Amino acid sequence: MAKIAFLGLGVMGYPMAGHLKSAGHEVSVYNRTAAKASAWADAHGGTFGTTPREAVAGADFVMACVGNDDDLRSVCLGADGAFAGMEAGSVFVDHTTVSAQVTRELYATAAETGVSFVDAPISGGQAGAENGVLSVMCGGDADSYARAEPIIAAYARICRRIGDSGAGQMTKMCNQIAIAGLVQGLSEALHFAEKAGLDGRAVVEVISQGAAGSWQMANRYETMLDDQFEHGFAVDWMRKDLGICLSAANETGASLPVTALVDQFYKEVQKLGGGRWDTSSLLKRLRALD
Repeated sequence: MAKIAFLGLGVMGYPMAGHLKSAGHEVSVYNRTAAKASAWADAHGGTFGTTPREAVAGADFVMACVGNDDDLRSVCLGADGAFAGMEAGSVFVDHTTVSAQVTRELYATAAETGVSFVDAPISGGQAGAENGVLSVMCGGDADSYARAEPIIAAYARICRRIGDSGAGQMTKMCNQIAIAGLVQGLSEALHFAEKAGLDGRAVVEVISQGAAGSWQMANRYETMLDDQFEHGFAVDWMRKDLGICLSAANETGASLPVTALVDQFYKEVQKLGGGRWDTSSLLKRLRALD
């Protein structure tokens, strides 16, 4: 078993750290709100640090799941940051969805002190984290990934190395691009059914068994029809991710017309006061147009 530090105890990180402890690892945690880290330690029998550097002392692996590029830099860098406390030969695994640019920056900085850095963004939402069935897409050196994979397995249904540093984050962008179009398509289908006077549940029961079926349809259609949008990844976070997608598209020359359009639709959802609604709230935008 390994000595592990987990930085960031949000709706994803809190249960992920718990799975590591349940797997028999020695786990220390850090959270910006110290009371949450203390509560996790009390609940799971682990320890906590008041700074990232304190939490990672002696750790073989450091896992992070924070908010954005700036949050990741703040837990990694500086006198109280994780890199200052990590020993040569240890591995930093970042589960945050951030830009490939900051990933490559931190990969290079970590390497200067003999620390390995693996970008490992996740998909599967809060339920996936709680049930230990996340999809994990990774970038970084092959040997570092090979060391980290058995640790990540505590909360992953599938974990794959896609390529060198940044490849995991670019793969996560593919994930978000695909989701954006799927949710808009599902929202339009349900909206059309409502306007046509059809029973939405009966419609989905039929079309979900054919080519239209998707995870989004299977897991979100009922709450969407019931006008409930508190069940998943928030619009504010999706817009952050889509912003990364569109920025990367400008750099690579990729064309993302649907993604750009859906990003603007989410902006309209935010104007409706739905920044914390889940991403399926695109349907609520359509209803608001009536």
